[in-house]
Amino acid sequence: MALVRKGSRRIVVDGTVYRWRLRGRPTYDQGLTQSPCTFAVEHADTPGATLVVTTNEPHPSNWFGRAAEPVLPSTVAAAVRLALSEGWAPKAPGSAFHLDQSAGFMPSP
Repeated sequence: MALVRKGSRRIVVDGTVYRWRLRGRPTYDQGLTQSPCTFAVEHADTPGATLVVTTNEPHPSNWFGRAAEPVLPSTVAAAVRLALSEGWAPKAPGSAFHLDQSAGFMPSP
């Protein structure tokens, strides 16, 4: 499944161009800070399997104003490198590759 171009950002990781996107509005569970923030990454020229990264932070636009670290390009680049080392093939067609980095996430009571 390809990323929507609107709202996606370009990033170059080790000479390869990718596009990444953070959902602008949180899902219901993310808004309640019951589930962590996620973002998606795909190869810019030949989109194949999408990388879906689950962070250990709440969504920045959560409804309770809970402090959240922003998703920075350096965070995205690190996730891409880790996913590649774990077998993500960004140009190969197929289902999404999930990278779970949610260890330490604490949902709101």
